[in-house]
Amino acid sequence: MRAILEQVEARRAEARAGGGQRRIDAQHGKGKLTARERIEVLLDEGSFEEYDMYVTHRCVDFGMEGQKVAGDGVVTGWGTINGRQVYVFSQDFTVLGGSLSETHAQKICKIMDMAVRNGAPVIGLNDSGGARIQEGVASLAGYAEVFRRNAEASGVIPQISVIMGPCAGGAVYSPAMTDFIFMVRDSSYMFVTGPDVVKTVTNEIVTAEELGGAGT
Repeated sequence: MRAILEQVEARRAEARAGGGQRRIDAQHGKGKLTARERIEVLLDEGSFEEYDMYVTHRCVDFGMEGQKVAGDGVVTGWGTINGRQVYVFSQDFTVLGGSLSETHAQKICKIMDMAVRNGAPVIGLNDSGGARIQEGVASLAGYAEVFRRNAEASGVIPQISVIMGPCAGGAVYSPAMTDFIFMVRDSSYMFVTGPDVVKTVTNEIVTAEELGGAGT
C-alpha cells in the first residue's frame, strides 16, 4: 500500500511541475506566475478541487507521442472566492506554450458545462500561444466546442477572462465572447495576429502594446 501511495504522490508531483523547473524559472523570470500559482492567488486558500489532473493528449504526429505532460497544459477545477463557488481554468504556458489541443479543449469544455449546470461563474486565466498546430483540425475543432459553450452560457452565467500573457488568434476569440476581460499592462496582449505578421502583410510597424495591449 505504501508503494502505491508513493507512486500516486510521484505522479501528482510530476503533474504539478507542468513543463518542468526550467520553464517555470523562465516564467518567473518574466515576472509571471505559473498556472497553479495564479489559481492559488485567485481562490480562497485550500478551496481548489482539481479535475483531470493526469490526462494527456493523444496526438502521435510530429513526434508528439514523446511530448506528453500530465494535465496537457491547462489546470481545471472549482473553488471559492470569498465563499462563492466558481469554476476556473488556467492555461499553463510552461507546457507547449499553453497551446490548445483536443484534450486541452475538452478539459475547458467540461468545466464550462459544470459551471452552467450549477449556475456558477466561470473564470479563464488565459496564457496561450493558440492552437496546437501539430494536431491540425482536431485542435481547431476543440476551439469550436469552446466557442459554442461561450455562446450557450452567454446571459446564463458570468464569464470572466483574464489575459495573462501574449495571446493571439484562437486564444483570444473565446475571451472576446465573455462578459469581462482583464489584462495586465506590459505583459498581456490579445490580437488576431501579431506585429510581425502585420508588418509582413501591410508593411506597417506596430508594437505589441499598440496592437493589442492593456491600454489599447
